[in-house]
Amino acid sequence: MRRGLDRPTSGSVTVAGTELTGLSESRLTLLRRRRVGFVFQAFNLLPSLTAEQNVTLPLRLAGHRPAKARVREVLQQVGLAERARHRPAELSGGQQQRVALARALITRPDVLFGDEPTGALDSRTGREVLTLLRGMVDGEGRTIVMVTHDPVAASCADRVLFLVDGRVSGELAGAGADTIAAHMATLEAVPC
Repeated sequence: MRRGLDRPTSGSVTVAGTELTGLSESRLTLLRRRRVGFVFQAFNLLPSLTAEQNVTLPLRLAGHRPAKARVREVLQQVGLAERARHRPAELSGGQQQRVALARALITRPDVLFGDEPTGALDSRTGREVLTLLRGMVDGEGRTIVMVTHDPVAASCADRVLFLVDGRVSGELAGAGADTIAAHMATLEAVPC
């Protein structure tokens, strides 16, 4: 999706009713800023900013003044309301990941891309984040695209695609964690 982030090799890419193929770089930047959220595995938090400042960064970069109530809301959603004034070095890896999630949620994106969004979280917090993401889909009509190796996280999805060497190698809909794990075990394994 280079027109989004990488260039598609075939097909089309549509986000919130907008076809990306013909958009200029500046229009794509605006679309990403307004309609797409990203939760990266590496967090990408700025160490000199507090959790609250990291969360508001996308809005500030877009020239908007974030509403304090909205900032408190997203920090509360990820269980970090009491850590708003802490810098990344003062937070655990799981807390940093939740700040990154709150930063993605602040703009109310139509699509949220998550690279192992629960990977650094303990099981209880991971469940809470998955419940939050599921609620965004069910209650707000948002789309979540998540990359994960965790069958439990994958079981929260409506549709699970399996990739082997960058190609789709299977699909399950509405499957439980045990079914997903069993399917994962049948995928072509890399020899040790």
